Amino acid sequence: MSRRKSLALLVAALVVVASGSFALYIHFRALTLADVLRIYGANARVRLAPHFRRAGVAYPPQRIALLAFKKERRVALWAGDAKSWRFIRSYPILAASGSAGPKLRQGDYQVPEGLYRIEFLNPASSYHLSMKVNYPNDFDRRQAARDHRTNLGGDIFIHGKNVSIGCIALGDPAIEELFTLAADTGPQRIRVIIAPNDLRAAGAPLTETTPLWIAGLYRTIAAALGEFPLWMESNSAFDVRGMSKAKMVLPAP
Repeated sequence: MSRRKSLALLVAALVVVASGSFALYIHFRALTLADVLRIYGANARVRLAPHFRRAGVAYPPQRIALLAFKKERRVALWAGDAKSWRFIRSYPILAASGSAGPKLRQGDYQVPEGLYRIEFLNPASSYHLSMKVNYPNDFDRRQAARDHRTNLGGDIFIHGKNVSIGCIALGDPAIEELFTLAADTGPQRIRVIIAPNDLRAAGAPLTETTPLWIAGLYRTIAAALGEFPLWMESNSAFDVRGMSKAKMVLPAP
């Protein structure tokens, strides 16, 4: 074997070893935001691009809204500029524990209901990737004080995988898209509306025993949803085949 060929093989071997070492390093340490965007960002943007082109919205948008509907088990993604909103696409909710009604306390397995925002992005989530919802917000705390409720719980995330204990699980491809979009746009520019059902299409799940404050909360949610016309979503090809029954696990996101 010639000296030049031997040197080439040695260089190739060193490249393989170095690549493997870097892969192991990435695998065994917590991912950073930069890691996530390097690993998933390009493909996520490619998948999002046709939806933004169809909606006529520049990427990244100036603002984002995530509308989560518990009964319909879907999240609608909207984006736009300072003047208008445009529907981008929907994602099926693969798991969400609990039922209709706001979250009241730690351990009730309820997904919160109300008007929220994203506090931060978690690139090292146990559920692939996750985005922290700011539950309990000021409204939740004020109402809990009136009801003399304590220990409201927390750690509510929109995340990957297909299991949930009070969070919203969308699966890995979906959270890769939303995580990348959130990072590109800025978490501070994201609104999150979580409703018991799509209040633009049907009434709230009220009974004679429903507390007045919950009825008032649903009116507030319905008013906020009024900014997002349902007809814009009606022609979307929403694939429900990816849905599954809610599951529970104990580790926090």
